[in-house]
Amino acid sequence: MRRSSPRLLVTAALTALTACAAERGCPDRWCGTLVIVTGAEADVLLPAVTSSNVAKELSELVFSRLADVGSDLNSLGDSGFVPLLAESWRFEDSLTLRVTLRSTARWHDGEPVRAADVAFTFDVHQDPRVNSPAAPRLRHIATVTARDSLTTVFRFREVYPEQLFDATYHMWILPRHLLDTVPRERLAAHPFGRRPVGSGPFRFVRWNAGQFVELAADSGYVLGRPGLRRIVWRFTPDLLTAFTQLLAGEADLLQVIPPRPEDLARVDSAPHLRAIPYRVPAYSYIGFNFRDPANPERPHPLFADRELRRALALAVDRQAVVRAVFGGFAEVPVGPLTRPLAIWSDTIPGLSFDSAGARRLLDRLGWRDADGDGIRERGRRRLQFELLVPTSSAGRVRSAQVIQDQLRRVGVAMQIAEVDFNVMLSRAGAGRFDAFFGGRQQDPSPASILEEWTADGIGSANYQRYVNPEVDRLVHQAMRIRDPAQARTLWHRAIAMINADAPAVWVYEPSVSAGVHTRLENVTIRPDLWTATVWTWRVDPTQLIARDRVGVN
Repeated sequence: MRRSSPRLLVTAALTALTACAAERGCPDRWCGTLVIVTGAEADVLLPAVTSSNVAKELSELVFSRLADVGSDLNSLGDSGFVPLLAESWRFEDSLTLRVTLRSTARWHDGEPVRAADVAFTFDVHQDPRVNSPAAPRLRHIATVTARDSLTTVFRFREVYPEQLFDATYHMWILPRHLLDTVPRERLAAHPFGRRPVGSGPFRFVRWNAGQFVELAADSGYVLGRPGLRRIVWRFTPDLLTAFTQLLAGEADLLQVIPPRPEDLARVDSAPHLRAIPYRVPAYSYIGFNFRDPANPERPHPLFADRELRRALALAVDRQAVVRAVFGGFAEVPVGPLTRPLAIWSDTIPGLSFDSAGARRLLDRLGWRDADGDGIRERGRRRLQFELLVPTSSAGRVRSAQVIQDQLRRVGVAMQIAEVDFNVMLSRAGAGRFDAFFGGRQQDPSPASILEEWTADGIGSANYQRYVNPEVDRLVHQAMRIRDPAQARTLWHRAIAMINADAPAVWVYEPSVSAGVHTRLENVTIRPDLWTATVWTWRVDPTQLIARDRVGVN
């Protein structure tokens, strides 16, 4: 609920500051600095290779897509799509999409955005040397070519309902003139990723490693001037530190208030803040590595066993985790599927908590506590493993502690290794883990399951290296069917099969709220990517504070 007045300020100081801001060019309301605080740092600001949510959220501010899926998040056909770099599009035939660019679109260095940039971007994403996480989602696009300077032509391998979605949603367009000479295998480490040049609403200014990224509004943005002049995206050691800065008025926005009822109450009682609830298409899960961390050519000594994974899943009381850690601010997932997606259903079969069943299954597999120390063994191997947990997620840290106790009750020793988020991401990508407490944010299409839980995602988001050919077949079949009811049935079958294989334990699906300063106006939050509308936000000129004067001419 929005408060009627902010934290009390000295009236004379506020009046003087507002008058100063007006003299410096704020009568048109184009003023203000937005300070965003988060408990994790971006990995790299080069959209084709980035894998962290923070980097994707920042990329939305610096780069542009051809078109936006729109507020209704419809991924089928072209209903609701909003032109961005594209001025228009048309299917010349069922396999050929022609996209016409806006002639006024410019890169932040002044060069025009051209069709060759679009073709180059697709080529980068498809190049196996780049290993882009988005590559599996572009597999149905055969070619992207520049017909002329403003016309891009997409040729698809087959007809399916999400052709426009795939052509526009998964790629932020990259500047060919700055990147075409970079060897593809070196792209992820190129300095561009720390000093990006985009065509989005905000220009990159600087990145102080471990501290912040600063952006400045691009007054020549193709859709019009942003409502803010400056954004400072501050990185903190953890979410609780970020929350403290928000409460102290040192930041304007925290995307996710820590998942504790008492913290939401603190925001509600702070006169300068308001909580904005929103549903995110995200879930957190414990993923099991199917390959041996010491030698990926070998199966994992524990988790290659389907029945052992099922026993662990049965041993975890996820409802108890949600109650203990989140109160009423999270729910148990039905599988690798989130509620905002149109195909969500609570009737999909899964593995429910059954500690007695878990014990029986472990006994049958030969895991027994022969020495009486509380931990099961089989031969010389103890039933123990290490779980990587990111320090930036208080919810995952606390959940891991509850699950550790639950597993110990059935004779399983889970050791928690709290690590920096980027360290966890690096180890997961390299396969150097037993299990990790991951978080996935799905895009509006259920096809995001493709990159997370099929063979197509190995080498990108399928860190577990889980493969079931029948799941792959069902997913690909569902993606081609135009009838929503038939597709829904296939999606449910695929998800039920994934649940039965237990490549992970789906622990919680958060119900989140953002903490937002009351001086921000026109704040809307889109579930799939909350930064999608930030360029339209404004700062109330009657509530300007000292940091707003920085960068105001």
